[in-house]
Amino acid sequence: MNGRNTVDEVLVAADPAKVVLRQAGEADLDTAAELFRGYLEFYEVEVEDPARPRAFLAERLAAGDSFVLLAEVPGAGTVGFTQVYPMISSLAMKPAWLLGDLYVAPAGRRTGAGRALLREVLRRAREAGVSGVQLETAYDNLVAQGLYEAEGFVREEFHMYFHDLSETGAGAGSGAGSEAGSEPGSATVSESV
Repeated sequence: MNGRNTVDEVLVAADPAKVVLRQAGEADLDTAAELFRGYLEFYEVEVEDPARPRAFLAERLAAGDSFVLLAEVPGAGTVGFTQVYPMISSLAMKPAWLLGDLYVAPAGRRTGAGRALLREVLRRAREAGVSGVQLETAYDNLVAQGLYEAEGFVREEFHMYFHDLSETGAGAGSGAGSEAGSEPGSATVSESV
């Protein structure tokens, strides 16, 4: 993946209390899609149809498959997003959440936006009574790893497997180089901070 950042960068983030968060709706799709495209570029995912990221988010929101939070930093605008998918944990026999995507644009890094998004997901998860929040990131995304561990996430010992069924055999979200998820056999995607 990118390997350009170090864990020290996340530890000097600004106060996340100054970040304004909101749940994305239909009116926010253009802004959310712009951030989603940045996320896909960060993970070097080639998107042939430039309209597809927006359509994908619109489909998820319309179907109720996920919810999207946006982070706004005063003076910088809307700089980050996260997308969360409800799922079921067979081991806990309760609902759980998959934090599928977390991204902060370069203009919003070191502002606390990523930390604020993560904390809001955890707050909402506690309020909803879910058993836990699962995520993964690239092995070399040390900034994200530092943030997650600082916020109480624990690296699991399970191996994650993925069988790519795309036409090319190497589709987006192939899981290559991904960390293990907290429940064997669960599918997850990566996020960046």
